[in-house]
Amino acid sequence: MSLQFISDSKGETTGVYIPINEWNELKLKFGEMGLVEFDIPGWQMDEVRERMQEYKCNPDQALDFDQTLNEIEGEL
Repeated sequence: MSLQFISDSKGETTGVYIPINEWNELKLKFGEMGLVEFDIPGWQMDEVRERMQEYKCNPDQALDFDQTLNEIEGEL
């Protein structure tokens, strides 16, 4: 595959150029990745929105994931 990397003025890679014929081959091989629509039930979306709002209002009540996982594993 003949990729070209795009860099900013600091030399940091910011993108990748893929020739269109190679891109089309990837799409044939793997399908339209990234264009898949997910059918998420409305009640689940409402629950996520509610939990995000709760977090925004009370971020200090959120638990650290790694710490909580360690505590759970310690109890097993």
